[in-house]
Amino acid sequence: MRRLTVKALFAASLLAAAVPAAPATADTATSGYIVLLKDGTSVSSLTNLLGVTVDNVYESAVRGYSGRMTAGTAARLARDPRVALVQPDGVASIAAQTQPTGIDRVDAEQSPTARINGTDERVNVDVAVIDTGVDLDHPDLNVNTAGAKNCSTGRSADDGNGHGTHVAGTIGALDNGTGVVGVAPGARIWPVRVLNNQGSGSFSAIICGIDYVTAHASEIEVANMSLGGSGSDSACGSNKDAMHEAICRSVSAGVTYVVAAGNSAKNSSTFVPATYEEVITVSALADFNGQPGGGAASTCRADVDDTFADFSNYGADVDIIAPGVCILSSWKGGGYNTISGTSMASPHVAGAAALFKSTHPSASPSAVKSALQAAGTTNWNSTTDPDSTHERLLNVATF
Repeated sequence: MRRLTVKALFAASLLAAAVPAAPATADTATSGYIVLLKDGTSVSSLTNLLGVTVDNVYESAVRGYSGRMTAGTAARLARDPRVALVQPDGVASIAAQTQPTGIDRVDAEQSPTARINGTDERVNVDVAVIDTGVDLDHPDLNVNTAGAKNCSTGRSADDGNGHGTHVAGTIGALDNGTGVVGVAPGARIWPVRVLNNQGSGSFSAIICGIDYVTAHASEIEVANMSLGGSGSDSACGSNKDAMHEAICRSVSAGVTYVVAAGNSAKNSSTFVPATYEEVITVSALADFNGQPGGGAASTCRADVDDTFADFSNYGADVDIIAPGVCILSSWKGGGYNTISGTSMASPHVAGAAALFKSTHPSASPSAVKSALQAAGTTNWNSTTDPDSTHERLLNVATF
């Protein structure tokens, strides 16, 4: 993580060392804030303020920075005509060769682009995994280690949790005859670590990750975000939500974002980034045998086969459904693990978006979304969807 502390604050800290420290008050206590600047404003012109410690500087998806400051300093910044938005920082968390059942259920083995046949023929596409990091030397993944970024701890983008590695495997595990296989086998994975080993992190770190992806938009076609936190939708350009502004501009740069709907069994309208219009939001299907029709015995949890997962968020913001229950994929330390969540459904769709982009490189993010929805099927028990939208089930047989 890029961290800047202004010299005036450093000097003040030396003086403070000579006298007993006073307890923090409402006037001196600092908190995390995200600051977006209006176009044409230099970032440095508003970071050199007494009492502001800058954690991240944003220059691609949005222009601004995040850092710690007092509420008074934040209020003064908000009144500055050069400032578009001052927003308290938030907290986000993860939404939690055998051919996995999810790969079967979306017909990835029929895809002429995926070519799943046990031969290591890699799909020529780049996908960012904005998550807990990725196991950088996992033998079943094609990791772009040179393109790895850590916005969480400032050190390695290696995965200390396992969640990001699991996501990466569902997207693009190698079709090499061992381990598992992904929807887009061999896709180049860009690890963008924004969450810690416990699977949580700040909104400001997530914006840092989006900013990094946007800076590489000429190389990265798809980004997966199996994470989120509390929030609501807003219009692009309204300067009401810094994360949304970053995604809006990143999508405008050509990156397709696929995100998890969330695991609270609630309407996704209160979960960001799932509620944003510009992303592809994915709910989770319970499937235990990779086949339609239902009736398969449950395995790792007590859902009903071929139904809407009992934990999955739902609502009008959801664009498509994909397998997300008892999904086997890669794990930290070179291993494999079976877990459940909309976090596991989202990378199936990210892999599908990667397949489509590999054969339609000029397709816009909105065109990718439309193509995925049009190719989806209705052969699941959609009456179990808590709302009336009954989204289509991902299918990549023709991609």
